[in-house]
Amino acid sequence: MTLYEELKARGLIAQVTDEEEISELINNGKATFYIGFDPTADSLHVGHFMALCLMKRMQMAGNRPIALIGGGTGMIGDPSGRTDMRQMMTPETIQHNCDCFKKQMSKFIDFSEGKALMVNNADWLLKLNYIELLREVGACFSVNNMLRAECYKNRMEKGLSFLEFNYMIMQSYDFYALYQKYGCQMQFGGDDQWSNMLGGTELIRKKLGKDAYAMTITLLLNSEGNKMGKTAKGAVWLDPNKTSPYEFYQYWRNVGDADVIKCLKMLTFLPLEEIETMESWEGSQLNRAKEILAYELTALVHSREEAEKAQETARALFSSGGAAEMPTCTLTEADLEDGRIDILSILVKSGLCTSRGDARRNVQQGGVEADGEKVTDIALSFDGEKLTGDGIVVKRGKKNFRRIVME
Repeated sequence: MTLYEELKARGLIAQVTDEEEISELINNGKATFYIGFDPTADSLHVGHFMALCLMKRMQMAGNRPIALIGGGTGMIGDPSGRTDMRQMMTPETIQHNCDCFKKQMSKFIDFSEGKALMVNNADWLLKLNYIELLREVGACFSVNNMLRAECYKNRMEKGLSFLEFNYMIMQSYDFYALYQKYGCQMQFGGDDQWSNMLGGTELIRKKLGKDAYAMTITLLLNSEGNKMGKTAKGAVWLDPNKTSPYEFYQYWRNVGDADVIKCLKMLTFLPLEEIETMESWEGSQLNRAKEILAYELTALVHSREEAEKAQETARALFSSGGAAEMPTCTLTEADLEDGRIDILSILVKSGLCTSRGDARRNVQQGGVEADGEKVTDIALSFDGEKLTGDGIVVKRGKKNFRRIVME
């Protein structure tokens, strides 16, 4: 099986402009390709995970990835998938986020000896002269075609700013600049980016003539992956200071039954033949598949050692209610009232519940335990002495635990 065939078998490819040429370049390890990452936070999240795994796969086959950090486009904001305008960030915040991205990406991609590049589109976008851009680039775009793009159509009713309307042109110019600077002939992106990507391909062909040949390819579930990065309590980050290795492991351990095989194919580096044997698994076997998924991804993002710890902790919690290691909420004297703290406050401060009302409902519905005993009284409280040393283990639902200790 060729690399291109494997990417299709893993469910990673949705659309391409020039399949024969793309497959030939990829299979022969001759593709220089880019994927863009806008620095909207100081950490990548699981929505970026698929793109990073794809870049790693491609590099392992000899292709050269370019990680494009959107220091310039981040000042505008991508309207794709948005119902409102993104909050504007300061240049200082954008630069800080770019620096954080570089550190995290190096865990997936080998940037040594020209094997990969990491560039920032601020290097060329911030230098553009507006009139020159309108003449040289704007003339290549049809407003009618742009308005038909899904990323704009979805925003027309609620309002689309002129600032955001420029995003497609900026992203298209990125491909044009990368093609000229680094010989980048291929771009990857999520299915929600298809219109923007086509804009870049057409810009290169219009500006540089028929001899210039640029190609695009989209990932089947990258936009879904961005949604996967969001939970009721926020994002699942790749930064261990934001999402601990245990929480990261649990996120994948709790993936839906219908998604586990799909995630194994798209995100792990296990052989397809091995994954296909799991497709008939049910019940406890399917839970084993989820453990494999969680372990492999935690090892990839954090380390084998952290994956072992997370798996040991999860198994200990499910089997006996104990834990070798788990997320901990540390309280101080300021959190106590008259030397005590009630269960509702503990649930909120630990992040197990989003509000006191949410905490009250969980207790009343029998979904809360403290040190293995079901909590039935919403007025239950603990003194500071009880929380010193090993503290207590609080459980909400079947799979959410926190150790509560005093500082």
